[in-house]
Amino acid sequence: MTYIIYIALTLMALGMIFSAIRFVKGPTAADRTVAMDTLTTIGVAALVLVGYMFERFIYVDVALVYAVLGFIGVIVIARYLEGAL
Repeated sequence: MTYIIYIALTLMALGMIFSAIRFVKGPTAADRTVAMDTLTTIGVAALVLVGYMFERFIYVDVALVYAVLGFIGVIVIARYLEGAL
């Protein structure tokens, strides 16, 4: 079971690298926003897996807070890009 977690974490790291590249390259603000949301989602999943791997379930609580803050951040950026803020 541990090997599956390591494989999943490796794939998540690869996804985070690709998302970070898209975040830096752009070309539009919408692309950067989607890349940031993807980074947040992958980060939350990685926190949950690390918490399971180390049997420290406080990481799940941290992941939930991080997910809510990431969601609020994406909503704020979307509203700003829309011109409502």
